[in-house]
Amino acid sequence: MKITACFLALLFGAIVATAQEAPAPKPGGPTVQTQQPPAAAPADELITIPAKSATKTAAARLEPEEAPSVTMWKLIQDGGWAMVPLGVLSVITVMLVLVYLFTLRRSAILTSHYMSTADVLLKKRDYLGLLAISSRHSEAVARVVQRTLDFATKNPNANFDTIREIAETEGSAQTASLQHRVTYLADIGVLAPMIGLLGTVVGIIRAFAKLGSGDATVSRDILLASGVSEALVATATGLILGIIAMAFYALFRNRVQSLISDLEIASTHILGLIGLHYNKKREQSRVAVDDEF
Repeated sequence: MKITACFLALLFGAIVATAQEAPAPKPGGPTVQTQQPPAAAPADELITIPAKSATKTAAARLEPEEAPSVTMWKLIQDGGWAMVPLGVLSVITVMLVLVYLFTLRRSAILTSHYMSTADVLLKKRDYLGLLAISSRHSEAVARVVQRTLDFATKNPNANFDTIREIAETEGSAQTASLQHRVTYLADIGVLAPMIGLLGTVVGIIRAFAKLGSGDATVSRDILLASGVSEALVATATGLILGIIAMAFYALFRNRVQSLISDLEIASTHILGLIGLHYNKKREQSRVAVDDEF
């Protein structure tokens, strides 16, 4: 009995000691184990941010910079060697347009003063007087009359068919001269895009050559894009010049066709007056022959 009582006393004392060391749990809830916060790491063991990540973070915080302005001189330099012949063609185009604006007029083909004077002198059969007046005028119809009357006065025995062929030949020459003058604009309209395209091809070849050289400091995509964009400047310039030249060519071509129609009408009128004289001359010769018989 004494041994049992001693064992129970020791067991009770152990339970009481354990209860005093452990914290009492909250009623109705599970037991929560508390953990102490980890000790702060020493300053020399802190993780440092890589320089590349810091650079990207700083760059992201900066405001985007404005793109550099593109000037006309910069575009000309980017176009390469093709901009030199295109510049020459552009100057020639401007000069031709100005010349055609002042020369391709109805007054360059005929004037009312000259036509009235020619009508009066032809009715009087004063061919020498009309020939002298035609030599002092610069109209296209004056050139036709001058060549026709020059042949007629030097060959008085020539028939009217020969005189008409001379007039038609000179009229065709004046017509061809008017048509050939405006074809220069058409030639420029064809050559300018071709020169620009050639400059673009050369620029693309150089861009791919730089791309194949393996320049590690510049991105391959950026290098290719910049080379192609610079090469396309020549093509754009050639197309713009070609479109302008062809537009003015169409305008002056229609004007030339109208002037050619006026020249044909005036030449036909003068030939009709000359033909009346030759018909009267032929009738007089027939009457003289009949009187002889």
